[in-house]
Amino acid sequence: MKRRHTLSILFSSIALGLGLHAESPSETRPNVLVILADDMGYGDVQALNPESKIPTPHLDSLAREGASFTDAHSPSSVCTPTRYGLLTGRYAWRSWLKKSVLFTPDKDKPLIENDRPTIASFLKKAGYSTHLVGKWHLGFEWPRKDNGEIDPESPITDGPIQKGFDTYFGVAASLDMVPYTFFRQDRSTTPVQEVQPALDFPKYVRQGPKAESFNFGDVLDILAAESDQVIGEAAKSEAPFFLYLPLTSPHKPVWPHERFVGKTDLGPYGDFVHQTDYTVGLVLESLKKHQVADNTLVIYTSDNGSFMFRIADRHPADHTTDATIQKYFAKNHRANAHWRGTKADIYEGGHRVPFFVRLPGRVNPGITVERTTSQTDIFATIADLLDLPLPEQAEDSYSFLKELSGKEGDKRPAVINHSINGTFAIRDGDWKLILANGSGGRQNPRGEPFGKPYQLYHLGDDPSESKNLIEEKPDLAARMEAKFQEIARDHETSR
Repeated sequence: MKRRHTLSILFSSIALGLGLHAESPSETRPNVLVILADDMGYGDVQALNPESKIPTPHLDSLAREGASFTDAHSPSSVCTPTRYGLLTGRYAWRSWLKKSVLFTPDKDKPLIENDRPTIASFLKKAGYSTHLVGKWHLGFEWPRKDNGEIDPESPITDGPIQKGFDTYFGVAASLDMVPYTFFRQDRSTTPVQEVQPALDFPKYVRQGPKAESFNFGDVLDILAAESDQVIGEAAKSEAPFFLYLPLTSPHKPVWPHERFVGKTDLGPYGDFVHQTDYTVGLVLESLKKHQVADNTLVIYTSDNGSFMFRIADRHPADHTTDATIQKYFAKNHRANAHWRGTKADIYEGGHRVPFFVRLPGRVNPGITVERTTSQTDIFATIADLLDLPLPEQAEDSYSFLKELSGKEGDKRPAVINHSINGTFAIRDGDWKLILANGSGGRQNPRGEPFGKPYQLYHLGDDPSESKNLIEEKPDLAARMEAKFQEIARDHETSR
C-alpha cells in the first residue's frame, strides 16, 4: 500500500478551543510554486558542483534555505515525458508515448488523457487558483486552415486550460519548435505572419512561422514579468495558488539576453545558465514583494540533464573558444558533473537533475536528502502536505514529505528511468540495471532497448558507470529485471 503521512491539525484545534480566530485558507494551506528548468544539468549549479564556474547565487540560496536532493531524477531524459510524469504522478511510458517527445504540432496529439488528474486539477478541486507560465510541450488540439495546415491564430483546445489550469501564458513547446509565438489561455497573443529562418547552434531554431514581435532573447524576462503579475494577483485572494513555471532555458536556442552576454567565461551556454538563475531570482523576489514567500512551497528542478557534451582536452577547441561547439573540455565545465552521459541518455547525466525544496518552517534549511527520488513524487508530496488523498491514477508517485524535515521516510519502490529511444533503467538502492546494450540516447554506442548484454552498475562504488558488473552478478540482474517487469505490469500501460 502507498504511504500516507497525515499532517497534525493540533494547532487549529487548540486555537478553536481557546476561542482564537481560525487562520484564513491562504495562511493554513501553503501556496505551491514549481519551477522546471529546461535542460539544466546537475553540474551547472554551484551548490551541487563547487567546481562550476557559472554563478548561480539564487539556486545556491534555495539550497541553503531548503533541502537539496542529491539523488533526484527526471522520469525521462527528455522533456515531454518528464512533464507528463511530473504533472500526473505517472510514468509517461504508461501512455501512448513510448519514446521520444512531441515534435510535430500538426501531427502529435495531446499526451495527457482527458480524464487524468493533474496537480493543477487536483489543487483546483482543493480550492487553489492554478496558473501556468512558460513551456507546455504536452500537446494541443490545433485548429486547421482549409489546406489542412495548423492555424496558430485560432483557438487551441485540449491544452493547459482543459488540464486544470485557470490561466495559461507561454509557448507551445521547446523554444526551437514552431510556432514562435506566445499563447494566452487558448490563442496566440499576436498574429503569426513571419517565417523564422533556421539557425545553427548555439542559436539553434527550426524554420517556421513566427509572430513579428517575438524575440527569443526576451522570453525569460517576459516569463518572469508574467509570473510576477500572477503572484501579485493571486496574493490578493484568500485562496492559495499553484504556479507551475516551466522555463524555456537553458534549452536551445542558447540565446542569452544581451545583458548577460559575456557574463561568464564559458561562452553563450554559461551566460544562459547564469541568466536562468537570475530569472529564478526574479520570481523568488516576487514572492517576497507580494509577502507570500514564507507560505509558499518552492520546488526547483530540471526536466533532464544538459545537452552539453564533455570531451577530453586533446581536442583543439570547445564551447569556451568556439560558441558553435556543443562541447566542453572537462577542465572548463562539466554540465552534468561527474555523471556519465547527456540529455537523452539512460546514463545518470541524462536524468539526474538539480532538485531543491523550500518551505519556511516546514523544510529544514540546508539539509541534504539522499533518497532516490523521481519527479513523479512531487504530486504525492503535495497531497501529503495538504493531508489530502492522492488520486489512484497517480500510481508512480510517492511522498518525500518526511525527508524534508530530516526524518527517514518509508522506503520508496524502485525508480524507473526512460531514455529518448525507449530504453529503461531501474534503480534499487545503489544498484542500477540498464535494460539495453547502449546509452539509449546520444552517446555511442546507442544500443537498442532490451538489447543484450544488459548493463549493471553499483553507483555507490562506481558513480561514473564505468564498470559493467552484468557478468559478475547475473542473479542480481535477473532479480532487478523481474522487479522492473512487476512495476511495468502493475498497471495497464495503454490507459
